[in-house]
Amino acid sequence: MTSTTAIMSNTSSTSGTSSTSGPSSTSPASPTPLPSPTPPASSAPPPASASSAAASPGPATPANWSALVSAALLGTERRTPPVAMRSGQAGAAALLDAAAVSTVRRRAALRPAPAGERPAPAPADPRPPLPPAARRRLSLLLADRGGAGGSSRRGTAPDLTELLPQWLAAADGYGYRAPEALLPELLDAARARTDLRPAALALAGPRALWLARLNDEWKFALRGIGGPAGLPVGDDPEGVRQQWEEGLFAERVALLTALRRHDPPAGLALLATTWPRERAEDRLMFLDSLREDLSAADEPFLERALSDRSRNVRATAAEFLSTLPGSAFAARMAERAHTCIGLDRTSGTTRIVVEAPHECDAAMQRDGVAPKPPSGRGERSWWLGQLVEATPLDSWRERFGGREPAAIVALPVADDWRTELHDAWCRAAVRQQSADWARALLGAPGAPSQTAEVSPAGSSRDLTKLLAVLPGDERARWVAEFIAAHGLSDAFRMLGVCAVPWAEPLGRAVVDALDIARDAGSYPWSFSGVMGLAERCLDPAAADRLDMLTAVTDEPEGASPGSGGYWSEAFQRLVGTLRLRATMRAELMPPPAAPAPAGETGETGRRTP
Repeated sequence: MTSTTAIMSNTSSTSGTSSTSGPSSTSPASPTPLPSPTPPASSAPPPASASSAAASPGPATPANWSALVSAALLGTERRTPPVAMRSGQAGAAALLDAAAVSTVRRRAALRPAPAGERPAPAPADPRPPLPPAARRRLSLLLADRGGAGGSSRRGTAPDLTELLPQWLAAADGYGYRAPEALLPELLDAARARTDLRPAALALAGPRALWLARLNDEWKFALRGIGGPAGLPVGDDPEGVRQQWEEGLFAERVALLTALRRHDPPAGLALLATTWPRERAEDRLMFLDSLREDLSAADEPFLERALSDRSRNVRATAAEFLSTLPGSAFAARMAERAHTCIGLDRTSGTTRIVVEAPHECDAAMQRDGVAPKPPSGRGERSWWLGQLVEATPLDSWRERFGGREPAAIVALPVADDWRTELHDAWCRAAVRQQSADWARALLGAPGAPSQTAEVSPAGSSRDLTKLLAVLPGDERARWVAEFIAAHGLSDAFRMLGVCAVPWAEPLGRAVVDALDIARDAGSYPWSFSGVMGLAERCLDPAAADRLDMLTAVTDEPEGASPGSGGYWSEAFQRLVGTLRLRATMRAELMPPPAAPAPAGETGETGRRTP
């Protein structure tokens, strides 16, 4: 009677919750109410042998709930359980097993069905696991990612949401693998924030791709960064062709990108096979896939693209050709630009004179020169700017008598063409990644008139893009000197392109400028963007020397009310975040290697005593 008691208890505990959601042999939209757990009083139990023969299902058929209840009420001695029993298994045990399975199925409102095919096992990930402290830290960072972040918040607690990207990048540097239990949360975080995807997918490894194939919400991981894992880009030309012709657009872009990295000529040949049949917007995306590994071998294809039906495709092809200094396109643009710009020595001082084009002919338009200027721009200056930015910068040395970029930039320009000409040179320096020209066009950061000089009225130049062309240490020094001379108001975007953690001169310049702003009585949220960058980008080693800034200071006359307390909170949060970053970095350090046991062979090859 043990089995009877167990089933009766189970029935009474689940009948209330299962009565409207249990399995039914009729329409799924109209579930049949469950039968009463006890048979009617007038029903006489059939003989054991007849009941067993009639109710015993085949091995693949789930037992009917009412038959299970009947067997439990009568006892397994009187009625054989209507289930398949394993060899040597007692009837009561088989009945309890079947009741447990059926109870779970009833609670889940799941109809009996054959079991689905099991997925293939997840691939092995041989990388070392995270140290225990780092694993707990990752769990906390992922749990906090949905919280309200932002550097404008009050309080002194660090913003864990903004520390997650740094943690992921540091963990990837050590070659760790993510804990299997945290892979779903890691994939959710990467789905929500595209900036996390490269580092998150690298840490998650092949098992994340295995999971992504089972969940449509994680399909982005299959595209990967620069191409999905397992793309047929090696020795499988038939697989490449099939994926290219039959894949979705995102899959085709990823395939082309991956193939270009693996074999640039093969990627270009693949694109050429379907290029005339592609839509204009698709051609533009495919063309952009050539940017990373652009070489002289791509010139013939890009020359043909200059005659494309799409204006955007023509413009992109012209941009790419202008980065190939030896291309025929670059020579044509240089010839046009040099006829418009030259030196004038007749006035007693050498200066640059400009004669902008008077028309935009068909040949210029084929080479990507847009004939219609944007609102507020003159036609001739618009055409001139496009010619200059597409001209190889090295060609100006010869045009200006062998002068270096700094000497060319220092030359006076006649007739107020200086801003237009220098803006075009700035765009060319960024496009051609010329540090010499970027350095010359930026000039000295500490000059008193530097702000007006590098960004005059009507200028379209972007100092941030110019700075990104410089080497990292030189970039940090330039921005530090700029902040020391001009403050933080114009430096926020410049700070965003500096390497992390900030070099000592840059970090010191930022902290000094914040301290000056506090002494002036300004509200700290006027500098919330810079403060948020400092929390993520300052060297954690600076935390101890910043402790003195956490005290509440006397507010100067005319200061914003309560600014001293707000600044104290902001600096406390800054110091706390820097110390947390230092702790996170220490947690990621691999454990020290265990010393060799006594008697093992030492470095000298002799046995240690």
